[in-house]
Amino acid sequence: MTSTNGPETRIEADPQLPTIRIVREFDAPRERVFRAWIDPELVARWLGPKDLDMKIDTWEARTGGHYRYSAHRDGQVVASFYGSFHEVRPATRLVQTFTFEGVPDGVSLDTATFEPAGEGRTRVTVLSVVDSLEARDAILASGMEHGVVEGYLQLDALLAAG
Repeated sequence: MTSTNGPETRIEADPQLPTIRIVREFDAPRERVFRAWIDPELVARWLGPKDLDMKIDTWEARTGGHYRYSAHRDGQVVASFYGSFHEVRPATRLVQTFTFEGVPDGVSLDTATFEPAGEGRTRVTVLSVVDSLEARDAILASGMEHGVVEGYLQLDALLAAG
């Protein structure tokens, strides 16, 4: 399964593997894109759908660090997430676990790679691995695609603003 929504966002699910691959190019050098991925003040400004506010509780973006944040709508918490940073390799690679607090057994291992895409652009590829095809399909059915696409559009605006 492959779907494309928004400018340049590809979300792919191999029918045989419990994975989701997201590929997106951004109009900024990889050092700036990577910083937007690990700086908690920047992450809170672009992560997730535009109708939610992200509140960062803990954000230690370093190898061995951890994070916790929550999504708010109209002042109410609608979802919370947490995980560990397994590897933070500046401007090239970020490996972390990701858990939706509402499904604590549904942890994914996410690897984001940041590659030059020519003319000052960066290609980010995120590979998420979960423990079953059912878990992967539940993630895809959860509306995650909407959140990813809108979040990346917000990241485009953040990067364009400098």
